[in-house]
Amino acid sequence: MATNISTSKNTVQKNGQQNYSFALSVLTTLFFMWGFITCLNDILIPHLKAIFTLNYTEVMLIQFSFFTAYAIVSLPSGILVEKVGYKNGIVVGLTTAGIGCLLFYPAAGYQSYIMFLIALFILAAGITLLQVAANPYVAILGKPETSSSRLNLTQAFNSLGTTIAPIFGSLLILSVTVKTSEELSKMSSSELPSYRLMEAGAVQVPYIGLAFTLFIIAAIFALIKLPKIEAATVNSTSTIELNKHENKNAWSYRHLVLGAVAIFVYVGGEVSIGSFLVNYLGQPFIMGLPESEAGKYVSLYWGGAMVGRFFGSITMSGITNKQKRNFYLVLVFILALVLALYITQEYNNLNQFRISGFYKTLTFMFFVTVNFLAFKLAMPKPGRTLAILAISAAILVIISMLTFGEIAMWTILSVGLFNSIMFPTIFTLSIEGLGQHTGQGSGILCTAIVGGALLPVLQGFFADNIGIHHAFFIPVLCYIYIAYYGFKGHKIVTS
Repeated sequence: MATNISTSKNTVQKNGQQNYSFALSVLTTLFFMWGFITCLNDILIPHLKAIFTLNYTEVMLIQFSFFTAYAIVSLPSGILVEKVGYKNGIVVGLTTAGIGCLLFYPAAGYQSYIMFLIALFILAAGITLLQVAANPYVAILGKPETSSSRLNLTQAFNSLGTTIAPIFGSLLILSVTVKTSEELSKMSSSELPSYRLMEAGAVQVPYIGLAFTLFIIAAIFALIKLPKIEAATVNSTSTIELNKHENKNAWSYRHLVLGAVAIFVYVGGEVSIGSFLVNYLGQPFIMGLPESEAGKYVSLYWGGAMVGRFFGSITMSGITNKQKRNFYLVLVFILALVLALYITQEYNNLNQFRISGFYKTLTFMFFVTVNFLAFKLAMPKPGRTLAILAISAAILVIISMLTFGEIAMWTILSVGLFNSIMFPTIFTLSIEGLGQHTGQGSGILCTAIVGGALLPVLQGFFADNIGIHHAFFIPVLCYIYIAYYGFKGHKIVTS
């Protein structure tokens, strides 16, 4: 499979450099939407777990159904994009995702877990097509040496979606208290239908709104003009590697194959942590938070990824103007502070807020500062940055596993800061020097996102058998491998 991709000088001259800023701005809406939709799964998990009285292994079938789509749909998506083009592929992806959202209405109405899983698969199929088209598109719209920075920037808007989604979901979905079987048996025949309607509406209304939003964005993409990516060859910075591998397929590149494994474990580890957070923070030995409150704190996990991606975009972009760079960094710190203040505000009374909420904000800002220092230590090499952040994430998860209360909570939430640049950095390191096989490589990497389907189920199995606290050893193993890829595995080996 060879997706139509080109970064040749002719394409730049034909489309004009000035078009790239507009194209990137439009594409960021896609990153925001699929981040928002993907993160809503973290809110669906505790809600459906309570409705259908599922164990951890069973409820992780939500992530299994969603991320399995990446394994099944990614390679066909690459073929489709090759035939219909990037723009039309994006329109088809948005429309498919919208149809998946619409199917939540009958799934909730019939109280069918199987229908939910089918709807999630169709929704994820659309998101997969968007990723296959948009990730390499962003990577090639500009200078090759700043492709990691561009992907980090667009992924930051993906994280904006993942940050807002838990707040949105907590207000509209988790605010509906799910009654136990014993409580339902005590309800009168006149009360039960209205309760079931309210329970179903908690899921129906948000996803119907998402469906119409996706359809509107699809219509906009169908009408606007984007730079046309023509095909054939890709002039990358790794000219030597391209020439030596020009007759091979993408699987011939060792750094791509190892990168696919890195994507597999990264997505699996990140999704595993996010999937368990609401239930984890609700454990008596952690914080004992109600679901609606724990759901809000999940925003700090995903919001941390947004903050870290902005840090990564700034430090890895090659901005030479020190004053300009420092100004951007200050803005990111302010963004982190505002996010933390909003999430940790627990009381309407300002004096109580100063005592309880503010020290929590300071705790989060401490980890933000550590994250920034990690970037400073690692810059400007993407591989070294990836490795240092992976080691930091592994240490934080281990600390959470070995502690209780607020230490366990804040260390696990802060992992998001260090997850931040992993996906775009692994992606760009993996496709470096692939030349005409870049499209196939993109499809392989997107297929590897199936790690988000398998590893949460595996962690669910261990959570059911050894407890949710220590089941987090799965993400630790993931980060250890990512650190290896950052230090050594990403290096191109020529024959």
